[in-house]
Amino acid sequence: MSRKVFIGIALVILLGIGGSWIYNKGMKGKDQSLQQVKPVTALPQRQELKKVVSVAKLKDSYDVVVVGTDPEGISAAVSAARNGLQTLLIDSRNREILGGLMTVGWLNSIDMNWVKPDTSLLGKEQAYLNQGIFAEWYKKIEGHSFDIQTAANSFYGLVSSEENIDISMDSKAIEPIIKKDDKSTVVEGIKVTSKDGTQHSVAAKSVIDATQDGDIAAAAGVGFTIGREDLGDVKSSMAVTAVFRLKNIDAKAWELISKRLNGDGNDGTGTDNMSAWGYGTEMKSYVPLNKERAMMRGLNIGRQNDDTVLINALHIFGIDGLNPAAQKEALQIAKEEIPNVVKYLRTFPEFKNAELDGIASELYVRETRHMKGLYRLSILDLLENRDQWDRIAFGSYPADIQKTSPADNGAIPVDPWRYAVPFRSIVPQAVDGLLVVGRSASYDTLAHGSARVIPTGMAEGQAAGVAVKLAKDNNVSFRQLSESKPLIEEMQKQMNNQGMDIKPYKLKQPSFMTHKDYPGLKAAVYMGLAYGSYGNSAFDLDKASNVQRMVNQLSNIKRMYASHFTGNPSEALTGVEEPAKKPLSLQQASFTIVKAIGLDATIEEAPAVLQAKGIISKASVDLITDKQKLTNGDAYMLLKDAVGSLAGKQF
Repeated sequence: MSRKVFIGIALVILLGIGGSWIYNKGMKGKDQSLQQVKPVTALPQRQELKKVVSVAKLKDSYDVVVVGTDPEGISAAVSAARNGLQTLLIDSRNREILGGLMTVGWLNSIDMNWVKPDTSLLGKEQAYLNQGIFAEWYKKIEGHSFDIQTAANSFYGLVSSEENIDISMDSKAIEPIIKKDDKSTVVEGIKVTSKDGTQHSVAAKSVIDATQDGDIAAAAGVGFTIGREDLGDVKSSMAVTAVFRLKNIDAKAWELISKRLNGDGNDGTGTDNMSAWGYGTEMKSYVPLNKERAMMRGLNIGRQNDDTVLINALHIFGIDGLNPAAQKEALQIAKEEIPNVVKYLRTFPEFKNAELDGIASELYVRETRHMKGLYRLSILDLLENRDQWDRIAFGSYPADIQKTSPADNGAIPVDPWRYAVPFRSIVPQAVDGLLVVGRSASYDTLAHGSARVIPTGMAEGQAAGVAVKLAKDNNVSFRQLSESKPLIEEMQKQMNNQGMDIKPYKLKQPSFMTHKDYPGLKAAVYMGLAYGSYGNSAFDLDKASNVQRMVNQLSNIKRMYASHFTGNPSEALTGVEEPAKKPLSLQQASFTIVKAIGLDATIEEAPAVLQAKGIISKASVDLITDKQKLTNGDAYMLLKDAVGSLAGKQF
C-alpha cells in the first residue's frame, strides 16, 4: 500500500501472452501500478466533512461484529448488512471519521490492482480488478489519489445508508469473548470498554477482525508470524511512515511540479490531476537529521482540494508497529525530521512557498502480524499467477517490500499479472467464529507486499460479509464452510450477484517459467534470494553468478533453516580476492555449501561429497553448461537441492 502508482511510460511486449500493455518502470522500492496521464483540470470544491454519529447504546447481541473502521472493515460491515445481518461496526482507536489509515493517516493514494496484461492504450481508462463495494466507493472519490474529506464522506455514505448497521466510535478497548474447551476455541462476541470505564458484553454469531494488526484474532489466541519472521529475520519489518501536509501548493506550483516530472528523460516520474510521483534523484541529496532512523525516498504526492498536498515519503526505521510507545517514538522522530525536509524542499522553485501544515496523527505501519490461516498465501502464488478454487479476491500489485533499514534497498520480488486470494486465507487455523481481513490476513511476508493493498482487503471484507450469512443459514463453522465446494460456489455466486467479479481465469505462462532452471528460481524467490523487479525483468537466470553472491545467498538460507545449515559459508572466501568479481565455479559453489552445512571436505572434494550424500543432484549438475562459470540459474538449482535434501522443503 505505500504509494505511488504511476503512469504507463513504456510499451512492453509480453511474450507468451499475445497482448501488449502499458508498463510503468520506476525507481526501485517505489510503489507503482498502472495508470494513464489525464490532463490537469481545476480542482473541485472541497466537501464539508460529515460528522460520524455513533449509536447511543450498543445492543446486547448482533449477527456479526466488525472491529475496525479502515476500508476493509467498512466493506465487511456493508456487505454483512446488505446480506440481512444485524451488524455492529466498532472501533477503539479514538477516530472521528471512517477510513482509518486512508483518512486519519492521510494515506490518500491507493495502490491499485490494475488488470495486467491488458491491451488498453493511452487515452482509455485502465481496468482494475475487484469491483463490488470497493468500486462503489472508488467512483465517488477523485481517483487513485483523493481528497481525504471526499473519501471519509464516501465511506460514511456507504455505512450510514445501511439500516442494519450500528456504528460505534466511542470505545476505549475491545476484547474478544471466547468459549474454549478441549476441542475448540470459539469467538462468541466482544467485550467493550467505554471511555468512562464501563464495560458492555456484546454477543455475536461471528466476528470479523478488520483491525490493521489482527488485534482481536491475536487476543483470541490465533497464531501469527511477525514481520519477516518467516524468512528467519525475526528483528526486521518494513519501515513506517508519517505522512505530512504542505500548504501553498497552488495551481502554479502544481504546474511546476508537473513540468519537472513530466519532462523529457524523466523515466518513472509523472503527474496527473491529483497525484505526483518522483523526486527520487533529488531526495538522494537530502541528508537526514537522524541518519540511523530516518530516510527520504522519492515523493508520493497526493493533492487535496484546498491547495495543500499530502506527502508519503519519510521512512522511519526500527519501529515495532505493535508497541504504542514505539509508535509515539516514530511520530516524534517525524516531528523533528519533517521541518528539515520542508526546508530542503523549499530550495526547489515549485516548493518555494511551501509550509508545513501538519503531520498525520496516525502512523502508516506497513507490516506487523501475518496470520497463520488455513492457507498461507505465498510469493509463489504471485510468481505463477495462481488461481484458487475458493477465490474471494484478486491481486496484481507488485510485491513491494519497502526498506527495513537505511542500508537496505527494498525490493520487488515479483510483479504478478493476477493471483487469487483464497477464502482459506481469512480463516484462522484453530479459532472458530472469526474471520480476519486486510493486511494481517494469512500471507507470507513477501506475498503480503502485494496483498496488503486496499482493493484486495476490501474484496476480502465483502467476501467475509457473505460468508457470515452463509455460515449462519447453513449452521456451519467457517472452517466447515472453507471445506465445502458447494457452499464456496454459492458464496462466489452471491458475491458476483452483489457486484464483484470473482470468476476463474487462465493466463499463459510467463517465459521465465519455461526456463530449464525455473525450479531453482522458485526456490530462490520463496527464500527471498531472487527479485524480478517491475515486469519480472530482473531474474537474470542466464547471467553470471559470483563467489560473493553465493556466500550471501547461503547466509540468508542459514538464517531461515539454521538447524540444518550450522556452518559458516563465509569460510569459503578464505584466500579469494575480490569475490564479488570472481566467477562462481561448480567447485566453489559446492565448497560454499559444504562450509554452510559444516561438512569437512576440501574444495576439490566438495562436488563429489555433496552428490554422494544426496545434497545436490546429478541432474542439477548435468544442467550446468559451463562448470567454471555458473549462472544465477545454476546456483539456484544447487541451493534448491541443498535446502530440499537437508530441510525437507519442496518448492
